[in-house]
Amino acid sequence: MGQASCYHCGLPIPAGVDLSVTIDGEARAVCCIGCQAVAQAIVANGLADYYRQRDALPESPREAMPRVLDDLKLYDHADFQKSFVRALGEHEREAALIIEGITCAACIWLNERHLAALPGVTGVDINYSTRRARVRWDETRLQLSDILAAIVAIGYRAHPYDVARQEALAHRERRSALWRLFVAGFGMMQVMMYAVPAYLAGEGEMSADIEALLRWASLVLTLPVILYSAAPFFRGALRDLRLRRVGMDVPVALGVGAAFAASLWATLSGSGEVYFDSVTMFIFFLLGGRYLEMTARQRAVSVTEALARLRPAFAARVPGFPAVRTVERVVVDDLAPQDVVLVRPGETIPADGCVLEGTSGVDESLLSGESAPVTKAPGDALTGGAVNVDSPLYFRVEQIGEATRLSAILRLMERAAMEKPQLVALADRIAGRFLEVLLLLAAAVAVAWSFVDPARMLWVTVSVLVVTCPCALSLATPVALTIASGALARLGVLATRGHAIETLARATHFVFDKTGTLTTGEMRLLDTLPLGERDRDACMALAASIEQASEHPLGRALRQAAAGMPLADVSEVAGVPGAGMSARMDGRAVRIGRLAYVGEIHGQALPEAAAAFAQSDDTVIALGDDTGWLALFRLGDAVRPEAAAMLAALRADGRELVLLSGDSARVARRVADALGIATVIAEASPQDKHAYVSGLQADGAVVAMVGDGVNDAPVLALAQVSVAMGSGSQLARTQADLVLLSDRLTAVAQAYRLARRGLAIIRQNLVWAFVYNIVALPLAMAGWVTPWLAGIGMSGSSLLVVLNSLRLQRSERHEKPWKSSIS
Repeated sequence: MGQASCYHCGLPIPAGVDLSVTIDGEARAVCCIGCQAVAQAIVANGLADYYRQRDALPESPREAMPRVLDDLKLYDHADFQKSFVRALGEHEREAALIIEGITCAACIWLNERHLAALPGVTGVDINYSTRRARVRWDETRLQLSDILAAIVAIGYRAHPYDVARQEALAHRERRSALWRLFVAGFGMMQVMMYAVPAYLAGEGEMSADIEALLRWASLVLTLPVILYSAAPFFRGALRDLRLRRVGMDVPVALGVGAAFAASLWATLSGSGEVYFDSVTMFIFFLLGGRYLEMTARQRAVSVTEALARLRPAFAARVPGFPAVRTVERVVVDDLAPQDVVLVRPGETIPADGCVLEGTSGVDESLLSGESAPVTKAPGDALTGGAVNVDSPLYFRVEQIGEATRLSAILRLMERAAMEKPQLVALADRIAGRFLEVLLLLAAAVAVAWSFVDPARMLWVTVSVLVVTCPCALSLATPVALTIASGALARLGVLATRGHAIETLARATHFVFDKTGTLTTGEMRLLDTLPLGERDRDACMALAASIEQASEHPLGRALRQAAAGMPLADVSEVAGVPGAGMSARMDGRAVRIGRLAYVGEIHGQALPEAAAAFAQSDDTVIALGDDTGWLALFRLGDAVRPEAAAMLAALRADGRELVLLSGDSARVARRVADALGIATVIAEASPQDKHAYVSGLQADGAVVAMVGDGVNDAPVLALAQVSVAMGSGSQLARTQADLVLLSDRLTAVAQAYRLARRGLAIIRQNLVWAFVYNIVALPLAMAGWVTPWLAGIGMSGSSLLVVLNSLRLQRSERHEKPWKSSIS
C-alpha cells in the first residue's frame, strides 16, 4: 500500500501524522497543520469549489491555495502598505484595517482573541462602532498576509482602511440589511394572511385539506425568510460553535431553527402546531431592530469619518513661484516639503504649511470647534483639512501625510475609540457568561415545560432563547463613549484615551498650570537690567541664542525680543526642567533661568541694585556665567479672557480648583486672585508638582490636570485624567488624555459637563440592560411572552440603548449658546 498524499497540496503525508479536514462531508487527510489551516479557511469561506474544480494537484505546495487567499500576499509589499501601515519601531508595524462581517460585540471579542494568539502579534484593538481595527505585529515573526489569512480563517474579511472603502462597505451593509428586512417583512405579512383564518376558525369550521394547504403555503413563504433573511444568524452561530464558543447569534439561531424545524415536521406529518407566523414575525422585528441600530451606529461615528474625508485627493502645485505662477494639478501624495501650493476659495488645504502670499479667512471648525473663520496672512500657519473661505492663498508645504496635524488628530481619536475602558471590558465579560447561563436555563425550561404542558414547550423555550438581550449590555458603554467622543470633537476637545470621558466625569479636583494654560502663554519681554559688562542688546542676543531650541513661552518671548540681532556662538545647550537652560560660550559655562539656578554657577549674591527689579510681580529670570550675574529679564503675559468664566462654571459644579505653577509666589497669587482660585502652589518644580498630585490622589481625589509644556508632561501622565492645550509641546499632547485643539478654555467646562452626561447615559444604559433581562427572562420562562414579542423586546432593547446614547449629540448642541455667552 503506497504512502497517502495530502488532499490539499499533494505531498506525501509523513508517518505518524493524523490530520484531516472535512470537505463535502468527507474527512480528507492533510500532511501538516499549515495545510489543515488553509483548507479549513477555504471551506469556511465557501470556497470548497476550489477542490471540485481543480484538474490536478498543484506542482508546488505554494500553489495549493485559491486566488482569493493567494492575493493576500500582495499586502506584504512595502509600497502597497504605505497608505495604511506605519512603523512603530525597528521591526514593529501597525496596520489600520476594516473588518467585514462583524455583527455584535462577540465578533469583536472573537477577532481580538484569535489575532492576539498569533505569534508575533503585539496588540489588537477593534472598534465596534466603526468596524475599524488597529493591529500591531513584529514583522520579523510574521507578515501582514498571515494576519489577514487568520481573519479569513474564522469567517471574516479584512481590508486596508480608507474612507472610500469604509463608506462603500457601510452602504453595502445597509443595502443588504434592508433587503433582508424587506424579504422578512413581505414574508411575515403573507404568512399572517394564512395564519389569521386558522386562528379565527372555530372547531370544525375548516376542513383538514384547507388547513394543510394553508400550512404548506406558509412553509413556502417562510423558506425565503429562513434561507435569506435569517442566514446571518445561522452563519454566525455555526462559526461560533465551530470555534467552541457562545456568541450572540447562537440563542437566536437555536430559537428560530427549533421553531421552524418543529413547524416543518408538523406540516410534513399533518399533526402538531406550526409557528411560521411567529418565526417570520420574530425575524422581521429582530432585523428591523438591528437595521435601526446599525444606521444609528454609523451616524454616531460621523465626526471621525468627516475628519477622515477632509484631506483632498488633488492639489494645485506652483513649481515656479513667485516668478512663474503656472499651476500643475498633482496628487496630494506627490507633494513634498517646500512645495508651493495655491488654494483657491472654497478649496481644502491639502497639507500643513505657512502662508507666503495672500490674506483670507480659513474655516477650521471641524479641526478645532471654532465656528468663525480664522484670518490667515503671510507668515501664519495653515492646517491641512481646513477650508479656504475668501481669497486665494499661496502657501509653502511643511508637513505632509502622516506628519500633518489632521493625521495626528485622527490617530489619537482612533486610539481612544479602540481602547477598552474597564466598564466595557466588564460588560463584555458579563455578557459572555450571561449567554452560557441562558443556554442552560433554556434547556431547563424545555425539560420543565415538557412535563407542565408539552404543547407549549417549544414556543416557551424559543421565547426564552430570544427575549434576553446581552447585546444591549455590550453596547451600553462603547456606543455612548463613541458618540460622546464625537460630540467633544465638535466642541474642539480631542479625546485621545478610551478612559478619558469616564474619568473626567468623576474628577473631583481640577489642577491648572499657569503659563500657557490660564494665561495666553504669549509672554513678552517687559524690561532688561544688565548687571555685567555686556549691554542690553548683547544680553538679549545671548539669551535668545541659548533659547533657540526651547519650547517654553519664556524662551519664545526672548527670541522675539531679540529678532534681527546677531546671535552668539553657543554650544552644549541643555535644558533642566523647571529650572532653565545651560550652554557654553568662549569656554565659559552660561545659564539662563530661575535666579537660584543661575546663582549656583557662580555663587554670588544678587546685587542690591537688582533686588527691587527681582521683586516684581511679573516673571523675572536671570542670565549669568561662571564669573557672575549678566542680566535680569522681566517678562509677563495676560490671563486668558475666558478663564474666569470656565473656572466659575467648574466651581458651580462643586469641583475643587488648584493653581500649580513653577512661577514665583507673587506672580501665581496675582493670577489666582484675578480668577478666584483659593489654592495656590507656586515655585513648584516638576518633582513638586508630581508630589502634590500624588498627595491629592492618596487622599482619594480624582485629579484632572490641565497643563502645557515640557514641564507638565510627568504630572499629566500621573493625573487620572489630563488635558493639554493644543498649542503645547508635542510631548505634553501625547501624554494627555484630552487635547484642547483651539486653546479655548471654555471647552474644559463644556467637556466636563458633557462627560458627566455621558457617564449618566452609560449608567442608564447599563441599568436598562440589566433590568430588561432580569424582568424579561422570568416572564418568558413563565410562558407569558410569545416568540414574536420576544423578538420585539430583544431588538428594541439594543435600539433603545443606541437611541439613548444619541441624546449626547443633542446635549452637545445645547452647549453652543452657553459657550458663546462666556467666550
